[in-house]
Amino acid sequence: MRAQDLIQEGLSLAHSGHTEKAKEIFKSSMNVHPTADAMTYWAWMEHQLNHTNEAIELCKQAISLDPDFGNPFNDIGSYLISQGNLDQAIPWLKKAIKSKRYDSRHFPHVNLAFIFIEKKMFMKAARELELALEHQPGNIELIRKISELRKEIN
Repeated sequence: MRAQDLIQEGLSLAHSGHTEKAKEIFKSSMNVHPTADAMTYWAWMEHQLNHTNEAIELCKQAISLDPDFGNPFNDIGSYLISQGNLDQAIPWLKKAIKSKRYDSRHFPHVNLAFIFIEKKMFMKAARELELALEHQPGNIELIRKISELRKEIN
C-alpha cells in the first residue's frame, strides 16, 4: 500500500534527522490514505520543529481517526510535559496505557515516572518504572533509575 510505504520512508528520514522532509512525506501519506499513524508521525515532526501546539492538535485529530491507537495519547502527554504542563499530561498518559493498539507501552509509564519525580513522588515514580520494565525486561536504564529511586525513598 502506497500510504504505508510513505510512512516507512518518513520514519527513515526522521531517524536520520531529515525532519522537514519527513514531515512532508507523512503529509503525503495522509493525502493518499489518512491514518492515525501518519498523522501522529507528522505531529512528531511538528514538535521536533518546535511547533508543539500544532503537534498536539494533530495528535487529537489522529485520536479521532483511531481512538485505539496509543501513540498520540502518549505524545500529547510528552508534549505537555515539554511545555511544563505536568498535571495536564497525566490523563493523556493514562489513556495511552489503556489503549488497545500500542507497541511502545513502556513510554507512558516512563513519562509518568518523570512527572512523579518532578513532584518528588518517588514511590509512584518507581512503580511506573517497574511497570515500564515489565514491557522492556532487562532495560538497563530502567533498572538503574529504579535503583536510584529506591535509594531516594530509603
